[in-house]
Amino acid sequence: MIHAFPRRLYKADTAEAARRLLGCRLVREVDGERMAGIIVETEAYLGTEDLGCHSARGRTNRTEVMFGPPGHAYVYLIYGMYYCLNVVTRPEGDPQAVLIRAMEPVEGLERMRGNRSRRRRRSSPADRELANGPGKLCEALGIDGSFNGIDLAGKALRIELMPPVPDRDVAAGPRIGIAYAGEWADKPLRFWIRGNPCVSTKE
Repeated sequence: MIHAFPRRLYKADTAEAARRLLGCRLVREVDGERMAGIIVETEAYLGTEDLGCHSARGRTNRTEVMFGPPGHAYVYLIYGMYYCLNVVTRPEGDPQAVLIRAMEPVEGLERMRGNRSRRRRRSSPADRELANGPGKLCEALGIDGSFNGIDLAGKALRIELMPPVPDRDVAAGPRIGIAYAGEWADKPLRFWIRGNPCVSTKE
């Protein structure tokens, strides 16, 4: 029987949650049709002390969701055009989150291809490139700002618990695109499944 990713794991250490989310299944349902992928890359963001984390700038309208209950979606827009999906972690008031950076599509690929190619106005990307980045992932699944704050144990969008990926198959390294965060940019808080072709960047 498939279960939602447990709330207790979201409440635990954020880096551990980011590691444990690898191999789990991200599911989006539209009109009774499932689109789903295996999470292959994540990044942990550790709250107000982490200069790479949005909540380091304080409690704002944008970051309010991060201060709320764990297991909810924190969705934001970057570059004015791409959405990113994060999972809120830790107990309420401790604003940490895990960015879902990439997934390996396994269900509903035809619909995902349509979602990607419709906006791009070009031929569909290779399947390994459908969701190999946070913006691509949200575009493939049709995730936008309306998902901000929803419970990720619901029907429209959820994360299903799967067996843990063996330690030998997990790699860790610095997060991407946060050079402004000083020493925090170099911390090994990005996790990925070693050798998976859907990871967002070369290992």
